[in-house]
Amino acid sequence: MALVMLTLASPARAHEVLPSITDMTQDGSTLVFDMHLNIESFLAGIDQDAVADTAESAQAATYDELRMLPADELDARFRDFWPTMAGNITVRVGDTDLPLNLTAVTAAEVGDENVARLSDVQFTAPLPEGADAVQVGWIRPYGTLVVRQMAVDDPYDGFLEAGKLSTPIALSGGNAMGAAATFFSYVPTGFDHIVPLGVDHILFVLGLFFLSTHLRPLLWQVSAFTLAHTITLALAALGYVTVPASIVEPLIALSIAYVAVENIFMRTLSPWRPFIIFGFGLLHGLGFASVLAQFGLPEANFVPALIGFNIGVEIGQICVIAVAYLCVYMAREYSDKGTRSALAAALYMVAAGAVLAIAVPLSIWAPDLLGDLFPLLAIIAVMLGLSAAAVNAGQYDTYTSMVAMPASVLIALVAVYWVIERVFL
Repeated sequence: MALVMLTLASPARAHEVLPSITDMTQDGSTLVFDMHLNIESFLAGIDQDAVADTAESAQAATYDELRMLPADELDARFRDFWPTMAGNITVRVGDTDLPLNLTAVTAAEVGDENVARLSDVQFTAPLPEGADAVQVGWIRPYGTLVVRQMAVDDPYDGFLEAGKLSTPIALSGGNAMGAAATFFSYVPTGFDHIVPLGVDHILFVLGLFFLSTHLRPLLWQVSAFTLAHTITLALAALGYVTVPASIVEPLIALSIAYVAVENIFMRTLSPWRPFIIFGFGLLHGLGFASVLAQFGLPEANFVPALIGFNIGVEIGQICVIAVAYLCVYMAREYSDKGTRSALAAALYMVAAGAVLAIAVPLSIWAPDLLGDLFPLLAIIAVMLGLSAAAVNAGQYDTYTSMVAMPASVLIALVAVYWVIERVFL
């Protein structure tokens, strides 16, 4: 059951919910919005704030049907849908919401059905006389919106969380966020890419965690991994390194499998492992860079944005390690003493049961409500269940044999499945 639950956490998202991007340009008394978005998600009525993949939505079947429509048919469907969508988009001057006029729709061709297709939409808004600033946003179910102001000095570049309205954007420019504001705005983006969206990165970090009960091996590995992914994240974001996701994603899955398999055969940090982890960190940095590539980094504050994103990633990784430590703490303590505790085992089982009682029903009857938390809850339930068995054994080193080893086997099996899925399926 644990293996099935972890496999369901597969991050290979053929129809990943991506941020929508709009470029805003003033043309005389008219604002022109050129938007790059996944039309099918909107037509299907998917709550893009609640799920990270359309397959997790109750409207998945409708989305898949729309995904296979020829471009001209999708164009027509969107034109019919536009009045509804326009009513959910806000372009505001002062207290007045401006009317929006659809001027062009260019749906992408069907192409590879395993890849979410992005289409182009253009709409305009007439500016009232004397307007000098505008606010932009849309409803929460439409998901994240990236707004980029064009053709002015120091343009606005905003990453708007679902349902948020931008600050007033001066039409003449000068809206670029300061370094500090940019830094803090990108920290949550980096964190989200680990928790809850980065299930593959979470399993990699857990693979590092389960090698040894001692802190020093973990610090060596995390330091090598952090340094490496920071390097490639910066190089990729600057455009110096570009590797297709079709290559990076299977290699990331393979790195997870390697770390987990080595845990099974090695009890301590090998001399070569930090160097191998460094190499894998380079791969994971390219994976992180793919997220930034979806919406870009502000040119004026590139470095603060990059650092903020990277720190968000690190905070996410630290949280993963902290939760894992709390889940196995008593198992490690009783393993070192060689004693057992029926009470601790019972508490672990109650906690695991409570997590499953939340995760399983919601995943069946309210998948949109649970969203990306299901795989994380599954991972926590597995660690709690293994810890329950360990504290009930009453032997030395039960943490290694009954928690770390089985967890590493599960991680390896899931990672191997991902390798096969990303290469052949």
